[in-house]
Amino acid sequence: MTTENSWRKAFSIYAQPRVLGMIFLGFSAGLPFLLVFSTLSAWLRDEGVARSVIGFFSWVGVTYSIKVFWAPVVDRLPLPLLTKLLGKRRSWMLVAQIGIAIGLIGMGFSDSQSQLQQIALFAVWVAFCSATQDIVVDAYRIEAVVPEYQGAMAATYVLGYRIALLVAGAGAFYIADYSSWQVAYFVMAATMSVGVLTTLVINEPEHKISESTKQIERQLESVLGVAELQTFGSKLLVWFSDAVVSPFVDFFKRNGKAGLLILALIAVYKMSDITMGVMANPFYLDLGFSKKEIADVSKIFGFFMTIVGASLGGVMVVRYGIMRPLLFGAVMVAVTNLLFALLAISEPNLMLLAGVISADNLSGGIATSVFIAYLSSLTNSAYTATQYALFSSLMTLPAKLLGGLSGVVVDNFGYHSFFVYASAVGLPAIVLVVVVMRYQLSAKTECHNP
Repeated sequence: MTTENSWRKAFSIYAQPRVLGMIFLGFSAGLPFLLVFSTLSAWLRDEGVARSVIGFFSWVGVTYSIKVFWAPVVDRLPLPLLTKLLGKRRSWMLVAQIGIAIGLIGMGFSDSQSQLQQIALFAVWVAFCSATQDIVVDAYRIEAVVPEYQGAMAATYVLGYRIALLVAGAGAFYIADYSSWQVAYFVMAATMSVGVLTTLVINEPEHKISESTKQIERQLESVLGVAELQTFGSKLLVWFSDAVVSPFVDFFKRNGKAGLLILALIAVYKMSDITMGVMANPFYLDLGFSKKEIADVSKIFGFFMTIVGASLGGVMVVRYGIMRPLLFGAVMVAVTNLLFALLAISEPNLMLLAGVISADNLSGGIATSVFIAYLSSLTNSAYTATQYALFSSLMTLPAKLLGGLSGVVVDNFGYHSFFVYASAVGLPAIVLVVVVMRYQLSAKTECHNP
């Protein structure tokens, strides 16, 4: 097969129905996000709510960071009637999507002057249902296709998610300007029908539980001494063992000593990207670019280059596997941060800004889709939702904590040093990818040469 044919075959992955379907599930996942964050903040400020009160609403975001705590319930608990009709993943997906729509309608019916607490409660409910939907959509994405298709699934998911951000951001602003914020939230609730219809149309993925997984669960139940007991307490303990403890035991049993290395890699892979992102918009403003110029460049170039990068990442996974593109993505993110350092010592130039933002979003898109494919490959189909929720929480939490120090670095050392620092933060990820690759290679060699 020629190189041209092999690349054409790799790109043909985007014609797969389940890969295309992820656009609509990505849209459904992305729509609620801004409606409980920046769009909600804009609504409240526009209605004259104090900035200090608006700041408290940001705590709604904690819901997304702690979804790992109820992921085991989503993974194992069947919903009465719905699970029999739709299957495990689609039933939870449908309930979450309807819950989001109900919450958005509730927010739309609330008065920002006299019912602020009610808006807050509905916002928490929307965030909870949205985080639950994320858990199920991630599980569906992993279970629906083979591992080499995961990069493409991530790319189409990112496309749908980004479109949803435009709808929930700019779209909601246009509707509010033409009518009212209440009407905007009603329209957004109706738009959740995209996710509902997709859930009803797609097929339930196959759920496989290997014999080795069942053996792990039986061993843990035996250790706890509840394997043969039939009391309510023992049954609850069995469920906790199988749904909560077993996913962690399974991960380390499959990965052995490399388990801690893999978790460390997950924790640091996005650090460079997130650290830089915190100071990006303040940097553009401090360079003297207008808000319109920043919006035009970041939305037009940023949107399309992210999609192109994510698509390329999906193709690279099909063409080269996961680990080599994972290393390429980590290197690209670190290198493009150095371009911002160059921008910091250059005369303000709109074309240079467009070029740097394009390179940054292209590399970020590649790294994101490949990294999602990597995380997906680490899960066991018996615990997909629980394990992926753990990985995604670990992926963002350390990076966000480090990102909080970005302003301190800029204030003390300036933007040029900050972007060099942000690039250097990406070095541990590069090193860990190489270490994990070598460990996997040596493990394969030992398997072939016992």
